[in-house]
Formats: sequence, C-alpha cells, structure tokens
Amino acid sequence: MRFKSIPAFVAVAVALLSTTVTAQQNIVETAASAGNFNTLITAAKAAGLAGALSGHDQLTVFAPTDEAFAKVDPGLLETLLRPENKEALAAILKFHVVPGRVSAADAYDLRSAGSLAGQRLQLDFQADAPMIENARIIATDIQCSNGVIHVIDEVMIPALDTIPATAVNAGTFETLVAAVGAAGLVDVLGSEGPFTVFAPTDEAFAALPAGTVETLLQPENRQQLVDILKYHVVAGRVYDNDAVKAGQAETLLGRRVSINFSGEGLTVNESRVVAKNINASNGVIHVIDSVLIPTSMGHREAMDMLNAAVNRGAPIYNAGHHGQCCDIYTQTMTTLMDSGISGADDHTMRMISDTLASARRSHNDTDRAWALRNGIDSLYSRLSSMPMQMSTAPGTYTGGQR
Repeated sequence: MRFKSIPAFVAVAVALLSTTVTAQQNIVETAASAGNFNTLITAAKAAGLAGALSGHDQLTVFAPTDEAFAKVDPGLLETLLRPENKEALAAILKFHVVPGRVSAADAYDLRSAGSLAGQRLQLDFQADAPMIENARIIATDIQCSNGVIHVIDEVMIPALDTIPATAVNAGTFETLVAAVGAAGLVDVLGSEGPFTVFAPTDEAFAALPAGTVETLLQPENRQQLVDILKYHVVAGRVYDNDAVKAGQAETLLGRRVSINFSGEGLTVNESRVVAKNINASNGVIHVIDSVLIPTSMGHREAMDMLNAAVNRGAPIYNAGHHGQCCDIYTQTMTTLMDSGISGADDHTMRMISDTLASARRSHNDTDRAWALRNGIDSLYSRLSSMPMQMSTAPGTYTGGQR
C-alpha cells in the first residue's frame, strides 16, 4: 500500500540529522551523527546492545531523543544505568526495536508489531499524530545500512513484572495466586518462559461448587490442582489475534483448549475472555470469567478407542487405502490428546504428541500409517501396564493386520 504523507516528518528528520549522514552508516553511527540521541547510545552501551545495533541484522528502531529521555525520572534513569540493572535496561531498549526493516509505508496498516523484548507494540500510523504505545512519532524512515530509525518523543516502558507478580499486583487474582503457590508453580511461571496464561478471576473461582477450592488446596490433592493450573497455561507468548487464527492451543498439561471469536467475543472452551493481551515480562495474560476444568478419559475408554481404531484402520490399510487409515489413526490420537487420559503421567501424554509429530514428518501415507500404528501399539501397551482408573476389566487387544 502506498504510504500517506505525515506532516512535517521529512523536515524534522532533516533537522535531526547532519547532512553528512548516509545510508552506509549503521544504526548507532547514524544516531551518533544526529547528535540528538546521546542518552540512547549511552543506554545501549550500558545494556550491551550497541554491538547488536551496529551489526548486520536488519532492525527497526523507534528512537527516543535526548529530550524524550529528559522526561524520565532522573533517579530511575540513573538506577537503570547501573551495572546490576543491565537486564532491565536491555528489556526497555529491546522494547524499542522491531526485527527487520519496517518503513512507515509498511507500518501504515499495522495495528501492532512484535518487539525484540517479546512484548507487542501498539501502532497507529493512521492518526493525525502517529503514535506507538504512548509515544508520538515525530520523524520516520531514517535509513541506515542495517535498518531504519523512526524518531519518537517519549521513552516506552514495557511490562517489567513477571506473570506471578503481575497477578499479585492486579489484586483480582488472589485465589489464583494462592493456587499457584500451593501447586508449587510460582518459580515455573516466574521463569523466562514465555508463557500465555488464561487467568480466572477471584469471581470465577468463587463460582465453582462450594468447597471445591478448599479441597483442591489440600496437600493430598496437589497433583489435581497442578493439572488444572497447567490447563490454563500455554507455552509461548500468544496474543488474541494469533490465538483466534490458530483456533486451539496446546496447554502445559498436554491437552488442547479451543479458542473462538464470535459476536459474544473471545472464548476459551466455554470461558469468556473479559480482558486480553495483558503484558508481563515473561508472557501475556488473558483474563477469563470461569475456571477451565480438564475432563479426562478413563483408561478403559482410551484402550477401547485405540482398539477400535486398529480394527477399523488395519483392513483399510491392507486394502491399499493408506491415507484413509492415517485419517482414522490421526483422529484417534488427536482425540486422546485433546481429552486426556485419567491418571496418565506426562510421559504417557507425550507419547501421543510425539506420535503425531512423527507422523507429520513422514514423507508418504505408508510411512505415516506405520508411525501412527507404532505409536498406538506403544500407547496401548503402556496403558495396559498402568492401574485402571475407571475399570479393572482386562482388555483384549486384537491388533489387526499390518
């Protein structure tokens, strides 16, 4: 799309840069030549990022001027420049950098962009005063050998608290915070991640049947609590638009949740998302209005499903319809992944995901069918050796022809 002009950008850019600057200079050299980004350069050096900004990778920098840094609390800036705060300073500066060379024309229709910090930047290039986050964009498209600079009039501060700290500070997730502590997951959710958390409010937990929360918080029910909480967490930083596009997400429990968008808004399974895209330093939080409860299939039901899949798929395979056999096996393993198996440990559930991954890597339907069948046989054997959760009746695995 052709870029629509933004008043005064070219004039400001010329005023900020010396006439000797050429596109042969890298980002740091260009900023130094301009003479109005001294604090930014000092901060980049203190954060250990000057080398990256001078390298060969193409980057887009939203560069605060010295005047922008002058608006920051002097005490805060002095603190951030101390060696012990190098990581926090780096996170702030990375929030100003987008991978790749993104011109104003490229950004005109965008509503957001992913920063090197991992957190998403909100863009509005179509406004009368083009904005990124809280900053006004005052000059664009300053070309460098390794990218482009857009000048902004404010320093942008990303979320610096981890997911647990963000939940604590919000004050509306006291039950969730207590549950995470009881489950021993604070360190996990406070680690580098990143994670996406579908966070039930205190009201969501209060809507559970009387006594449910108290029972789950008892030490003897810790594993059940862990499973429920893992069902609310997805690896990676997944914003709402990406979640809707995927339609589902695999949780840390190894089970999937469905994600939909309709006239009623965004939903995760049957839960409604009441607030979305809340950034944390190590992930993103979406607030939901009810607790997600994973429902599991019993051992007997799972084994019967595997047996039925082989009984249906083997004759089809032997008749030469390998693709149709793959469809049956894939649907069965996907159903088990989505529903889970009562009492199954992480290794058992990982057998399912590994089987599906192996099948996806196969080059043809014949190899794919074998990969799926081997996984089904291994899973059935493992389930047979585990204590039954729903029934003690012996299973009869017919196997079928290969």
